[in-house]
Amino acid sequence: AVAVDGKALLIEGASGSGKSGLALEMMARGAVLVADDRVVVTQTCNGLSLSAPAALTGLIEARFLGILNATACPSATLCAVLTLDRMEDQRLPPRRSKKILGFEKPLLHNCASPYFPAALVQYLKSGRKE
Repeated sequence: AVAVDGKALLIEGASGSGKSGLALEMMARGAVLVADDRVVVTQTCNGLSLSAPAALTGLIEARFLGILNATACPSATLCAVLTLDRMEDQRLPPRRSKKILGFEKPLLHNCASPYFPAALVQYLKSGRKE
């Protein structure tokens, strides 16, 4: 999970699908790490909060380089979920959602575009036009 201004994106996908790589790309564009590999989801009065298990705070795996230190935010509010296991096939995709602990959150699909990490950072900053 990564966040921008306290709004988190939960990145899910199969092992080796590029979750940490996408997180690193987003971090290079201004996002901050919430958690890599495992994410703690906590229900709060404002929705769902994401954080890292204590042993993994501030650590992210970069394949073929090792475990890297990273500035991490202690927690962030879940804003959307991205699945890397489904490729987006529509230029203007419909609104999709995923229920997590009873909360409906926007569900985004993967995109092979080189600007996808930047678009995700912008999504977290300003949302999507209704």
